[in-house]
Amino acid sequence: MNFDLSSEHYEIQQEAKNLASKIEPLAAQADELSVVHPTLKEMLRESGLVDLMVTTKYGGRTEQLDPLSICLVREVLAGTSCQLDSLFAMQGIGSFAITKKGSINQCEKWLPNVRSLDSLAALALTEPDAGSDLKSIITEIHETNSGFLLSGAKSWISNAGAASFYLVFVRDGGRFTMVIVPAESKGLRVTPCPEIISPHVLGEVTFDDVNLPADCIIGERGAALDLVLATLGTFRVSVAGAAVGLADAALQEAIMHTSQRKQFGRPLAKLGAVEQMLADCWTEIEMIRLLTYRAAQYAAIDPLESVHHSSMAKLAATEAASKIVDRCSQVMGRFGLARGTKMERLYRQARPMRIYEGASEVLRVGITRKLIEERTKN
Repeated sequence: MNFDLSSEHYEIQQEAKNLASKIEPLAAQADELSVVHPTLKEMLRESGLVDLMVTTKYGGRTEQLDPLSICLVREVLAGTSCQLDSLFAMQGIGSFAITKKGSINQCEKWLPNVRSLDSLAALALTEPDAGSDLKSIITEIHETNSGFLLSGAKSWISNAGAASFYLVFVRDGGRFTMVIVPAESKGLRVTPCPEIISPHVLGEVTFDDVNLPADCIIGERGAALDLVLATLGTFRVSVAGAAVGLADAALQEAIMHTSQRKQFGRPLAKLGAVEQMLADCWTEIEMIRLLTYRAAQYAAIDPLESVHHSSMAKLAATEAASKIVDRCSQVMGRFGLARGTKMERLYRQARPMRIYEGASEVLRVGITRKLIEERTKN
């Protein structure tokens, strides 16, 4: 088995590194904002990396989205700026259902603008009383003579307030449906979320009897759960890619510090306990990197059937990243605690990764169900 990346994947990785190096001077400033940093957005647009989130038919690079390419980009960007990583990721997460099941009109209207960043995308799943348990949502649509009436509220939505449109997961009688809601729709209201430890573009979205046209439905009515699972199968693994990059960035900070700072007559990196901690960090990063790349390749084949692989990668990578960042902070001593440093940003950014797009405990439930199903087949 060949574990090397293809030349195309190496080129994409280098593109991401070029963008990250340009962004680095702005990263600390951007990562303290809960609104979109305009310069980051423009530089991401100029990089052309968002082409990876749209198929060739609508101006993208590939005939179908490549989860491994997306992982590679997020791995680089997350180690530099969490806002840059989020801007990139949300263009895919917030538009994938259109790519997968959208009508020709829906695709032509939205996907070229997603690619160019003229339209920021958002996926609205969770609600004030429905997080991991998506089947308990109460936001709903009712059919009218001219289309549908949407009412309800979505909570902790990435890109809320900045998005041009929302893909909204709704109750449709006894079924679940996905609808497109333009941000300028009358009756749509966005309010800020509480600030989180790692600032993020987040908001609460309320729908007060929003009138939608008949063609707002994505795919078939009642088939939205599969669309959500396919989205998660494709993009949950990219969270693992971001976690790999974040952990690697923390290790780099620790290496630079421990190689230069001397204690007891030698560099910290050559003290036994520190040596062991650095070795464990590198080993664990390579473990989760391999698991992530493999899961991404499964997702490229069938995102719906490979959700458990994406979940395992996301679980392992985000849990490991938290431990690695903590360990790297530890070997840096008081310098690992200083406010305003990159290590502080990485420390705060690592924590939410274990919650969004599937909390670790919920992922374990789904993984175990799949395990039992697979191992008890006759």
